[in-house]
Amino acid sequence: MKSLRITIFVLLAICVRGAMADPVIQLNVTGQNPLNTSGQMGFMDEVAGEALKRIGYQLKTLQLPAERGLKNANKGIIVDGEMSRVAGLNKKYANLVRVPEKIMDWEFVAFSYKPVSLAGGWSDLSKKSIAHINGWKILEKNIPNTAEITRTSSAENLFNLLRKKRTDYVIYERWGGRYILEKMTMNGVQLCKNPLAVKEMFIYLHKKHENLVPKLSASLLAMKQDGSYQKLFNKHLKQFE
Repeated sequence: MKSLRITIFVLLAICVRGAMADPVIQLNVTGQNPLNTSGQMGFMDEVAGEALKRIGYQLKTLQLPAERGLKNANKGIIVDGEMSRVAGLNKKYANLVRVPEKIMDWEFVAFSYKPVSLAGGWSDLSKKSIAHINGWKILEKNIPNTAEITRTSSAENLFNLLRKKRTDYVIYERWGGRYILEKMTMNGVQLCKNPLAVKEMFIYLHKKHENLVPKLSASLLAMKQDGSYQKLFNKHLKQFE
């Protein structure tokens, strides 16, 4: 009987712990290592995870194709929001609410085996062979229609196009691009020193979580003020500067 009581007590304790677990916010991610990883060990994963933890939530991530993830986030299905998108996205996707404090800056740059000279910015991509991720709105908006454009669903596919010389230029964010070059041992690829754009990236939540927006914004700001944000930057990104 004593053994039965102990077993019941343990089972009840497990149930209570489960019931008391922090609620989950699931975000779609579009970045690659070192920003996002499948095990949530990238820079943005850890920043967003800590910021949510401070307001009583757990982070879960999912990496859907960029366009599909955005549509699901706007509908409030499968995911609760987006981890890293540019400002103004809510003009088109009205159900998404932007967290005012940015999660980080992204530099959108050109990678090529050819000499990269884009002093004129986006307009210099005209009539060039370009590849980029489908669903990255800043690229869809700014790359000239006169360019020969190929869109892919993943960074690996994107850089494979460059490796196989099926495109002349890949446009991608700097941190993930440099990591992929090392991972895929792509020697001789040049990186444009001047980014085509530097954009603040923000977390977006579906409007059903609108009450969390000011809390999460304050949590991100507190991390920057107490030094924990910089520690994570040094851990994940300093080596790629």
